[in-house]
Amino acid sequence: MPSKSRSKNKDNARRAKKKTSILVTEGVEYVDWKDVNLLRRFMSDRSKIRARRVTGNNAQQQRAVARAIKNAREMALLPYVTRITQQRGGRRAREERAARTEAPAEQQQRPAGTESTATTEAAATTASAGEEA
Repeated sequence: MPSKSRSKNKDNARRAKKKTSILVTEGVEYVDWKDVNLLRRFMSDRSKIRARRVTGNNAQQQRAVARAIKNAREMALLPYVTRITQQRGGRRAREERAARTEAPAEQQQRPAGTESTATTEAAATTASAGEEA
């Protein structure tokens, strides 16, 4: 029985075309840390430096871009982290959710000022036990 080859197919459809770098298409020779608009194009929405396979840079260009982004961050031209928050309901919804988890379901449905029959019966038995002693 012939053994199967474990190597991947050489003409894989995923590796069809290499991306061209932004630096090559725009003819940028020197990546300056003060050029914030150019550097933002090499960063994700959370301010991470994009990988070479995403940007299409070669190794030398990627080193220059990474160094420029790090210098611009140090000079406070670019953020280290951009926080993206989702609107979930705010403070009021959080308080209501906390109140629901603390109190049992039967106490929430009753209007304020009324006691359950279990608590009144417990109070009555303790009061009667105190009178007998």
